[in-house]
Amino acid sequence: MPNTDAQTLLNSVDSAAMLDLAQEMVRIPSFKTEESDLARFLAEFLGSRGYDVDLQEVDPGRFQTIATLKGAGGGKSLMLNGHIDMDPLAMGWNRDPWTPSVEGNRIFGGGIRNMKAGVASMITAAEAVRLSGTKLNGDLVLACVVGELQGGVGTSHLVKNGPLADMAVVPEPFGSENVVTVHAGVLEMAVHVLGNSRHISRKEEAVDAIANMCKAVPAIGNVDFTYEPRADLPGLPRINVGAIIGGRGRDYDLRGPNFVSDFCTVIVDVRYLPGMTSQSVKADIQRAFDAIAAADPDFRFEIEMPPDPKHKVFRVVMEPFDLPRDEYILQSVLRHYRTVTGGEPEGLGAVLPYSYTGDDTCHLWQAGVPCLLFGPGGGSESDTIPDEYIRISDMEEVAKVLTLTALDVCNLPA
Repeated sequence: MPNTDAQTLLNSVDSAAMLDLAQEMVRIPSFKTEESDLARFLAEFLGSRGYDVDLQEVDPGRFQTIATLKGAGGGKSLMLNGHIDMDPLAMGWNRDPWTPSVEGNRIFGGGIRNMKAGVASMITAAEAVRLSGTKLNGDLVLACVVGELQGGVGTSHLVKNGPLADMAVVPEPFGSENVVTVHAGVLEMAVHVLGNSRHISRKEEAVDAIANMCKAVPAIGNVDFTYEPRADLPGLPRINVGAIIGGRGRDYDLRGPNFVSDFCTVIVDVRYLPGMTSQSVKADIQRAFDAIAAADPDFRFEIEMPPDPKHKVFRVVMEPFDLPRDEYILQSVLRHYRTVTGGEPEGLGAVLPYSYTGDDTCHLWQAGVPCLLFGPGGGSESDTIPDEYIRISDMEEVAKVLTLTALDVCNLPA
């Protein structure tokens, strides 16, 4: 059984308030690059409750909220880090994505899975500490960051400008039954193929960028990567061409289909193993294109990594993350997981398919902050209906484990 202070904390986890907060967050659209309205809401919400709030300007007019529950001093600090940007919505929702609904053990709404429910859970954990009157020695930092879906724009800003903490937990939506400590490296690049435009009447004189891109795409799919396989990550490395556009000029003018295209771009996503680096991945892809160019002198290409911000994709590379098993934050979360659930997590370490994704733990780890992934899970309503949800019971378990972890970590000697 937990000690008296721990039990008091667990009794202070307010599930109703947590669901209210999650629903308020759903009502505020926060697509990547458009998160400021939600950041301001959270700044007001947390500032009115006594947190020290820093509304950080990451890009001009683009804000994220960093709120700190100050400790008494002399203890280690813990960061709970969740992103407030959300993925684009698929077609075919049955529900209005901006009108959240609670149905049984599920809460539905746009952005609730990735990852407004996780942010609500981590704020609820901090609120349990505050409302219970528990005094922590170290600071408890709530980082509600932007641009994780662009490779970690907000957390990269946080790493450079502070505040940081001694340890961290990132409540990504991998399910409260999983404690994840490994993720793939993730990079996105723009591959440009250059041609020579001519009017259709002189097509024979042209070099067609779109036609030459048709040579590049199969080469991308068949890149011979340099790597050492890992049994726990059998699907890595993997690569995907996710978007393509071509036209006349570097702005892809589409008003001239009577001209041969001289500029064509694909956006490529690569997931790669610990031991590989973004530069080794780029070199492998470069080598594949060099082979095409050696056989065809008209094949000209450029690799842009990261892509131009106008594409609104990854601006930051996420290098692979692999937390050592002896780190204190992992032992603390596991210990309090057992207290809350009475059992062991189903998944620990590399958990598939979640470890094929990337997240902000890599930036924290590179900054010297031991961290891991533990957050509520859910999904879409069915294979054909994209309405996304999170399990409420997961949110409650995560909030309780994070509450006890805060009590533990923030009372360690600094």
